[in-house]
Amino acid sequence: MVEMHIDPTLGPVLARTGDERAVLESFLDFHRAVVLRKLRGLSEADATHRLVPSATTLAGLIKHLTLVERNWFPALLDPGPGEVHLTSPEDAAASFALTDGETVEGLAAAYEAQCVRSREVAARFDLDHVAPQPQLGEVSLRWILVHMIEETARHAGHADILRELTDGSTGAL
Repeated sequence: MVEMHIDPTLGPVLARTGDERAVLESFLDFHRAVVLRKLRGLSEADATHRLVPSATTLAGLIKHLTLVERNWFPALLDPGPGEVHLTSPEDAAASFALTDGETVEGLAAAYEAQCVRSREVAARFDLDHVAPQPQLGEVSLRWILVHMIEETARHAGHADILRELTDGSTGAL
């Protein structure tokens, strides 16, 4: 059987009559793909150039979202040895900082790999599955998916603005 790859930007359209999980996952995948599209095709200099007063860059957004994916899926639902859910504002702020040797290609690959891991972890649980969260008490997988849609969409908007400031391109596609 040939596996068909569907452009993730079409996912919400294709899931318009799907069940709750299909809709939630398709919207999250849509926003994940938008963020990657905003990064792709940029030089290292453009992706790491600060265009706003904060330390936010396109490359930094991808690095931050990689941590967010790890933090909300494996760290809560299936933590490995030493893997903990990060809760401090300092951890979140530091996740935008780039280190020597980090490249746009490497950051994008790490984000894509983390998204694959997040999907694999989430697939093992029902939407009603509840996990302990240090700040909130308990959260369901449903709540995590909605939160991740919100978080990723918010940063996709930031990425859209940064990309527009870089080369004028706008929009999800």
